[in-house]
Amino acid sequence: MAASDETSETNGAYRVLARKYRPQSFADLIGQEAMVRTLSNAFSANRIHQAYIFTGVRGVGKTTTARILARALNYETDAIHAPSIEMPELGVHCQAIMESRHVDVIEMDAASNTSIANVREIIEAARYKPVSARTKVYIIDEVHMLSNAAFNGLLKTLEEPPPHVKFLFATTEIRKVPVTVLSRCQRFDLRRIEIPAMTAYLDSIVAKEGVSVEPEAMLLIARASEGSMRDALSLLDQAIAHGGGHVRAEEVRASLGLADRTRVIDLFEAVMGGDVARALTEFTSQHDAGADPVAILTDLAEFVHVVTRLKLVPDAAKDNALSETERLRGQGFAKLVPIRALTMAWQILLKGVQEVQGAARSKMAAEMVLVRLAYAADLPSPGELIRDIKSGALAAGAPSMAPSQPGGPQAVAAPAPRLVSDRGNAATALAEPVATQALAGPMPASLGELVALADEKRDIRLKLALEREIRLVKFEIGRIEIALLPNAEADLPNRLAKALLDWTGQRWGISVARNVAPEELAPTIHEVGLKAEQAARDALRDIAAVKAMLETFPGAVITNHRRAADEAGQAGGDASGTAEFTADGEPAITDDDL
Repeated sequence: MAASDETSETNGAYRVLARKYRPQSFADLIGQEAMVRTLSNAFSANRIHQAYIFTGVRGVGKTTTARILARALNYETDAIHAPSIEMPELGVHCQAIMESRHVDVIEMDAASNTSIANVREIIEAARYKPVSARTKVYIIDEVHMLSNAAFNGLLKTLEEPPPHVKFLFATTEIRKVPVTVLSRCQRFDLRRIEIPAMTAYLDSIVAKEGVSVEPEAMLLIARASEGSMRDALSLLDQAIAHGGGHVRAEEVRASLGLADRTRVIDLFEAVMGGDVARALTEFTSQHDAGADPVAILTDLAEFVHVVTRLKLVPDAAKDNALSETERLRGQGFAKLVPIRALTMAWQILLKGVQEVQGAARSKMAAEMVLVRLAYAADLPSPGELIRDIKSGALAAGAPSMAPSQPGGPQAVAAPAPRLVSDRGNAATALAEPVATQALAGPMPASLGELVALADEKRDIRLKLALEREIRLVKFEIGRIEIALLPNAEADLPNRLAKALLDWTGQRWGISVARNVAPEELAPTIHEVGLKAEQAARDALRDIAAVKAMLETFPGAVITNHRRAADEAGQAGGDASGTAEFTADGEPAITDDDL
């Protein structure tokens, strides 16, 4: 839908915005450019079909588009006497057609006229030429409501109508229309109106109405309308009446039963972090402020979808429908929450909304959905369960919760990954251990042993990342705290946790430290190695043979050195080994050649 010239008010009575600003021409339609272009080309080439069917969600302008098309088919002025898409001024029949009172443009509601008898009336009347207009037009709204007999009775006339008759159908349930009818019509799917286009149009209306509306309030109205301009105008009408000429976001939330978007994100943070107490407290606070439980869960599911899109499609951050808070915090969560957790959250919320809608006490039902969602963070994936069963970590299909016995397999607490996000910087951490599992593999007790294990498992990518992309903060069996360097990949903690589960049979908690002073961080293994290498080279320079080599060949540099294999068995002797040199592109020579 879109802009229109303001029609005259009748008897001073107030006209609702949805009627007052109803489109009057194709130029007024918003978001339906493809349909307008197709019809414009058809009119230009004189290839006008005998029947059209318009489908789409409620309020996108199906019936209004049919009236505009009826006006175009009968457009007539002093200068124009042919069908025309361009209608710069009102023609002879335009006003009557748009007000649904033209004798030759017959509108019928199929919901209340479903029988074959009603269709027979149309068939009989279609034989007669129009009274005053050029074309007789039949507009049948909600055409899917016609009975099978009515559809069958219409088929012949629909396929071969008299030359002066056109049929225009509108429906929200296109799948319920028989294919025999669809094959005789040109179909147009009217798109939902994008939020940026909708808010721009609503802004133009409130400017004409002399009303001030907060941008956030306008965004809430546009979102709540779900692409339906009629719904958006009805909500705007309600908000203007409620605000007395000034529409505020808080009042719109209260009237629609919505929760504050920022607080919905806080709720997401709590449930994905497994913090049940905080999640229930936040939910109760939003409910007490007037938010509907179904609306809260729906908004939470919508934010799960936002985070998922931001994770998979980084350009989604450019979506104008997102607020700055959603964009920034959503990007932070997208880097930290795995796809498995997001898809699980979506499924739980999708089913949970249906449960709450049918529950006698919606608040209680919603709280149980949040509890289920929070504890789902501890559940292993199907692949992890299969690995646990194959490795013997699960007995009879259930995780062992018994403490280790003397002489039995060692058991340690296995922390389950949970997101615990600090609001300021979205730092990740992992929750406290929640289960016990028997160990199924070697258990590294230091970062060096972990690097050696990665080398043994031939995971070179992870080995290099552990050596070069992290600084160790704390290491203990079952839990590692690290700081990521700027060149580290965002999913390194998840890759490390998965690898450790595969190699050791235990869930490890991998936490990422934020805002830690550089002096508190240990150097990387690669940096330690470089420092040791340099120290070894500096020590070699003091050896007589090496010093002689460097003096004999000016510009030579030490490129490598090898310790003698029996160095450890020497008692207090001089450092022994072999040093390699290069100079001016010559092949490497060693101090053994001296």
